[in-house]
This record gives sequence, C-alpha cells and structure tokens, in this order.
Amino acid sequence: MLNNPSFVSRNKSSVFLLTLALIVGGVGAQATGLLNSPSGGYLVCVNSTTKVVTHPGTSTCPKGSKKLVLGAQGVAGADGISGAAGLSGKDGVAGKDGKTLWNGVKDPESTWGAPGDMFINSLTKTLFGPKDLATGWPAGVSMVGPTGLTGAQGVAGVTGAMGAQGLTGLTGLTGLTGLTGLIGLTGIAGVAGATGGQGPRGSNGESGPAGATGATGPAGSNATLTCAQGGTCVVGNTGPGGGIVFYVQIATATAPWRYLEAAPNTWSGGNEDPLIIWCSNANAFVPNLLTGSTATIQTADAIGAGYANTQKMLRGCTYGAANAAAAYNGGGKSDWHLPSKDELNQLYLQKAIVQGFVENFYWSSTEYGSNRAWNQYFYSGPQYDDYKSDTYYVRPVRAF
Repeated sequence: MLNNPSFVSRNKSSVFLLTLALIVGGVGAQATGLLNSPSGGYLVCVNSTTKVVTHPGTSTCPKGSKKLVLGAQGVAGADGISGAAGLSGKDGVAGKDGKTLWNGVKDPESTWGAPGDMFINSLTKTLFGPKDLATGWPAGVSMVGPTGLTGAQGVAGVTGAMGAQGLTGLTGLTGLTGLTGLIGLTGIAGVAGATGGQGPRGSNGESGPAGATGATGPAGSNATLTCAQGGTCVVGNTGPGGGIVFYVQIATATAPWRYLEAAPNTWSGGNEDPLIIWCSNANAFVPNLLTGSTATIQTADAIGAGYANTQKMLRGCTYGAANAAAAYNGGGKSDWHLPSKDELNQLYLQKAIVQGFVENFYWSSTEYGSNRAWNQYFYSGPQYDDYKSDTYYVRPVRAF
C-alpha cells in the first residue's frame, strides 16, 4: 500500500497500469523487491515527482519516493460462525450388578466384595448388604428371629370307650427276701434289711405272701469320709467332681446344696482356662425356660443362680461360654455350669486357694442387657459389662 493517500487517489490509473506491467513483464521474478516482513509482498518505489518506478534491493525506498507493496497478505477476517454441535456419542454398556453372596466367620471388611454383593457372618448369623458403591457395607441384620410364644393348650380329647374286661390274673408270687442291710457309716450299726413287698394279686384276688425281713447289717467302721467321698467340706478341699471347694453355706429348702467347687484350670484339656465368647446369639436376651420369652433379662445375679442361668443360655446359644462349661464332666458329674455374677465374685475372693487363674477377664452367666453380660477382672476384682461377642476366659463350677 502507499503511505500517501492523496498520491494513491490521484494515481489509481498509473498504479493499475504499473501493476499490470509488472505482472506481464515478469517483474515478480526479481527477488530484490521482496519485503522481509511476516505479511510478505513485493516492494516497488514510485518517485513522487517523476513517477518513475524503481525496484529497491532493501525494504526501504529512496527519499522522495513512495512505497507500493504488491501481493501483501491482507488483514485476517473475522472468525466464522461456529459449526453445528456434533452428534452425541453412544452410551456405554452398563456394568453388571453385584450378585455374589459371601460368607465368613467375622463381619465384612470395606475392601471385600463389589456393589450389590451380600455377606453372611456364619458365626453370629448376621446378614450384611447389599454393598453400596458410596457407603460400603450397611449395618448387619440378625437372621435369627426371637423365640415364638408358647402355644395355647389344646382342647382335651374325648374320653375313649371302656375296654373289655381283662383276664383273671395269675396267682401272685411270694415276695422276695429283703436285702441285707448296708454297712453303717461312721461307726453306726447297719440298718436291718427292708421287709419284702407283697406279690401281685392272684386269680382269686388275693395278694401273695410278704417277703421275709432282711438281716441286720454289720457294724460300721470308725473311718471318717473325705469331702470328695461325701463327708464334710471346707474351703480348699477337693470336691466330688475333682475341683476345689471355694464356697460353703448352710443348706436350706430353697438351696439344698452346701458347697460350690471350681474345676481345675486344665478342665478344657490345655494348661489354662480357654477364651470363649459369651454366646453365639450375641444380640438377644436368653429365653425364659418356661415361657420362651426373650423380651427382658432372664438371668439372675445371686449365689445359686448359676446353674439355672446356664440352662437358659443353652436354650439360646448354639455355642459359647455356657455350652463349654456344661459340656465338662469332671468327676463324672453332669451339673457343671457357668457361675452367676455373685458366684464368680466368690471364686475371685478365693482365687489364691483355687489357683490356676489368668489375671484377666472371666465370664459370668448373668446378663446386663440384650447384647451385654457381666464379667470380672481377676487381676484386681472389679466387675464390668461387655458385649456378648467379646472373648473372655471361662471356669466351670458346680454345687453339691
């Protein structure tokens, strides 16, 4: 373009003719007129006075000449209108829903399974799931329902017809001679044998003759029975079940037993008491033995309540502390049980005499709530309530 607009205006015809001449005459082949600029173009110089056109070898014109750039790149045009939006891509294939049912002996960890999966804790009979992508495993739900209520007593059946008269009975046998009396205990003379019973009625409706009176037993010896043999016991004696006596009371009508003995620490086959959870059903009260109800605490604290507590636990627990204690048969006895809260405290008070305890927590058979039970710390003595699913030590006891 020209630097002087008036020059351009007055010489439009001259510029046109000059451009045409350059194109026709091959001026474009002369490299000396090329401008060294980003827009390119061919530079010619027009003398303002003589109108002579020159082709300079530099990018400037002589004084008194005007620049004329041929073929320069024009100013960039405005951006074009945006094209229409492209078509939407196809949706990806949906991922598969989780459908795996897992099981194990503890609650599921956050890294286990995929969204939609289910999990069963086979120990506590608890169901978890389905797993959520954002929040993971939800809280578990027990699959063991409460014990149903006892059904109503059925209607009495109709009295059956009287049967035919039976045949006449045979003549009764003579009664057996009474057994000889046993040897008397602790020097007391033997008691005479009992008189034989009468025989059954004979054909004539008469009883058979009575058996002869047994002979009097010999006099007893002066030997005194030990605690294990059924004699008097004191704390520290070995009882009939092979355990150590740790509690003595006066027998009463409601508690006819006199003593409590504790199993040795080797009772489970090892060198110390075993670690066991309180109950496999860790989230419900044990059932009442008469009604089956699990609506409230069914166990008691008192000394003497341990055996009944254990029987209730056996109704509601497939395994646990009570099951292990009741399965012990030391001395051939079948009445071993998990001690009540107060029985356990008496056992702690005599731990130095009974011996063999781990200085840690021991379970009692007394509930604290639907999912908690009482235990005692055998290092210093406090009693606490903890979850029934916790694992603590167990020592069976029995009353006699």
